[in-house]
Amino acid sequence: MRIVLLGAPGSGKGTQAKILAAARNIPHISTGDMLRAAVAQGTRFGQKAQAIMEAGQLVSDEIMLGIIAERLAAPDAADGFILDGFPRTRQQAADLEELLDQLGVPLDAAILMDVDFDILMKRLTGRRTCSKTGKLLNVYFSPQAELDAVVEAGGELVQREDDNEETISNRLNVYREQTEPVVEFYRKRGRLTTVDAQGSIDEVNERLVGAVA
Repeated sequence: MRIVLLGAPGSGKGTQAKILAAARNIPHISTGDMLRAAVAQGTRFGQKAQAIMEAGQLVSDEIMLGIIAERLAAPDAADGFILDGFPRTRQQAADLEELLDQLGVPLDAAILMDVDFDILMKRLTGRRTCSKTGKLLNVYFSPQAELDAVVEAGGELVQREDDNEETISNRLNVYREQTEPVVEFYRKRGRLTTVDAQGSIDEVNERLVGAVA
């Protein structure tokens, strides 16, 4: 199984990718993790990326594709992979398609984790961390008893600075502008499958498993 997982921030694609990857015994390839690993291992493209990042510049699509190619050549990706975080633009999607065709490992599907934007705003702006235990809660979705328990135990519900409404709104707007054309790219090629990503982790996972069966 070779899939690209698409979805806005807060859609749960990272969580679902990890669960599905473990169940299928294939790697969950997050581009951020992959980039850091390539730099740490000193691979050919990792060295190029490191030099660019140290100069304060963005890593080019060409180098990212090289890092992806290196990663897919690893033995654990022989039976498939879940790619998370790339492509983010239509051009990256076209370049990735060409690369995978060259490698002889074309995608089986692009899975869109679909969540209403109002729900995404609540998922992201409502996130809080217990100051005592580090447990992640949400003021909109967590049971009230769990929220009360934090305060009763002498803790606080802490919000990350970048989880404010303005920042989240900007992130979602960037997603709309850059990534939604990627969705259309895969739709036109008949590769797109949409999964309703609202509900509990187990409910969403059941739908995702059904979509890739």
